[in-house]
Amino acid sequence: MEWFEALILGLVQGLTEFLPVSSSGHLAIGKALLGVEPSGDLIFEVTVHAATVLATIVVFRKQIWKLLCGLFKFKYNDETDYIAKLCVSMIPVFVVGMFFKDKVEAAFNSLRVVGIALLVTAILLVLSDYLSRRVSAAVRESRNGISFWQAFVVGAGQACAVLPGLSRSGTTISTGLLTGVRRENMAMFSFLMVLVPILGETFLDLVGGDMAASTVGALPLLIGFAAAFVSGLFACRVMIALVRKAQLRWFGLYCALVGAAVLIFLA
Repeated sequence: MEWFEALILGLVQGLTEFLPVSSSGHLAIGKALLGVEPSGDLIFEVTVHAATVLATIVVFRKQIWKLLCGLFKFKYNDETDYIAKLCVSMIPVFVVGMFFKDKVEAAFNSLRVVGIALLVTAILLVLSDYLSRRVSAAVRESRNGISFWQAFVVGAGQACAVLPGLSRSGTTISTGLLTGVRRENMAMFSFLMVLVPILGETFLDLVGGDMAASTVGALPLLIGFAAAFVSGLFACRVMIALVRKAQLRWFGLYCALVGAAVLIFLA
């Protein structure tokens, strides 16, 4: 991978990670269009995901600090409740990472999977846009705006979204809205729930030697990380506003068009 290819792919990752259009799917499409050979590892993908996680921490630094301060009061308060629900949401993706990692990595080399998953993302976004207000009106709001069972369902959505083309933010936000979580509560929860899984994956790659054994050079990794971080800061702030106000169906239309184009021209 050349440095300019890493720059382009890093920008793609940062801009699409928080928008409900699948960053992993766009990375796979970007590699195909740039002629980048699929590597035998996912180190570049993990690196740029870690960059967007860092962007998330910067954007939500005040909220994260408040959660940590509440946690270390060592009593069950709103902050402890919220962190507990974040932990529950991480259970499904932990199971997938532990037992199905090889199958997930294999899917990253299939543009057919990307195209189909983008179409599924489109369906989820459109459904959540039409049904969320009806569902939220019928469901009693829980502490912190989300219950433990809703957190687990959203976590299951995140676990499914490890497939390229199935948007992580789109899937988690859609499943949250479809279970009755209100828009104003869903954006922050969706972005915070990915922090530990991605940082954990990055740490395991470092200590396990996978980073050093990667076929991608150090310079492309560094450039990709920087590009994803800077563009991710912008996209995260934009997405927070969009979730609260905008209609997600337009992103669904975009995903449907891109998914169809991938299946017709690239798969």
